[in-house]
This record gives sequence, C-alpha cells and structure tokens, in this order.
Amino acid sequence: MSARNSQANKAAARERLRQERERQAKKDKTRRQLVVIGSTIVVLAIAGGAGYAIMQANKPSHWESVKDEKNVTAPKNTEGENGTTVVIGKPAAKKTLELYEDSRCPICATFEQTVGPTVKKDVDAGKYKIKYVGATFIDGAKSINGQGSKNALSALGAALNVSPEAFSEYKTALYSKAFHPQETDDKFAKDDYLLKVADSVPALKNNSEFKKNVEDGTFDAWALKMSDAFNKSGVTGTPTLKMDGKKVTVEGTDNPPLTVEAYNAAIAKALKG
Repeated sequence: MSARNSQANKAAARERLRQERERQAKKDKTRRQLVVIGSTIVVLAIAGGAGYAIMQANKPSHWESVKDEKNVTAPKNTEGENGTTVVIGKPAAKKTLELYEDSRCPICATFEQTVGPTVKKDVDAGKYKIKYVGATFIDGAKSINGQGSKNALSALGAALNVSPEAFSEYKTALYSKAFHPQETDDKFAKDDYLLKVADSVPALKNNSEFKKNVEDGTFDAWALKMSDAFNKSGVTGTPTLKMDGKKVTVEGTDNPPLTVEAYNAAIAKALKG
C-alpha cells in the first residue's frame, strides 16, 4: 500500500471516528435534555398537586361560604330581618310561646314525642302561638360535630316555604322515634335522608319545589341567620321554652317540662302570667 493510500485511510478513519463521536455527543445531549424536561414536569406536577391540595384545604366549606351572604333568601311565612321570625298559630292568640330547639337535640326529640301533641292541640285551639327559634350548636360540639343541625334547619325552611302546617308536620317527623337519629349520628347532613323523612308528610311527598330547595340549599344562608338569632337570644340549651320573657319550667327547677302533666302545669302558670 502506498504511503498516500495509507494516510488517506487513516484520515478517513479519523473522520468516521469524529462523526461517530459527534453523533454520540448529540445523543447524550438529547438524553440529558429529556431527563431535565421529565424532571421538571414531575416537579411541576408535584408542586401543582401540592398547590391544589393546599388550595382545597384552605377553601372555605359550603357553610362558611354562605355564612356572610348579604342577599338571604328567606322562606315564605316568615317575618323580620332575614326572615328569622317564625310564628306558627292563630293570629288572634294573645300569648306567644317561644320554642328554642336544635334538630339534632335528643332532649328536644323527647319533648316533641311526649309533649308535642299537647302543644299542637293548644296551638290549634288558639291558646297561644309558637315562635320557633332554630339552633345549630350541636354541629360544633366537641367529639360530635357535623352539619346535620344546619342542614335540617334549612330543610325546615323549605317546608315552611310550602306552608306553616307542612313546617309543623315536618318538624314532628324529624323528631319522631322513626326518624330521629342518635345525637352522634349525623344523618340529617344527608339530603337523601331529609327527603326520606319528608315523604311521611303529605304536603311534602313528591313536592318537586320542596325537593329542589333542599338539594339546592336554597335556605342554607337563612338557616345560619336563624342560628345567629338563637345565639343572640341568650338561651344556652335546648329545648328552652319562654313566655312573656320568662322561662317555662317544671315547678321549682330550671328544667323544661318533658311530660304532659308537667307541661300542662307549667303552661297554665305561664298563661296566667
């Protein structure tokens, strides 16, 4: 082989080696870029996920979001600011019994199941009217918590929007042995359960407007305003009964009357005033 050919071959070999090195360098560069891009995407995804989680954690709950609503939708058959005055009974009745209750309250359930029929009979007879004030404090009680008191109060608003009679019958159903849950069981937080209870009330069964108002939370903000009215009343427990500003209690105690006999005695005294 001539010296010229030998040099030419060596030069060609060096050129091929150079080109191979360039190709490999490009591959390595591309791979590094892909790794960087992939890592960046993962970091952004993690950051985005964390950011979303933080955003969701800091997002106010539904009840917190309606708490400060200025345009409150109040049910029909209400009066006063934000419709928080609810009076049931004959307008001609001279006396008004204030009744403070929390829908999840077990003692309220006992009162309604035992004394409720007597209260209804008296109201129907025009002995007195009922001014209802709904509370939601059990939702915030330690070790209990939940949303059932608020949700049930909103559903009561939907029933009141139908009629005062529907409201009274629905309240009775909510407190009944058949439907009232244990205090720690937040069944009233579920719209489906509230609608199931409503099926026992003729005016509410298959009532599409009532159903929509419950599911849409039409009266959620109103329920919270009603709860505020309870908080401002100075009443610290439920059930509480008042007439002419004075508590209606069992003689010689600060306890609400939970039997028909005790109630009749207490209400007779209150009516004499």
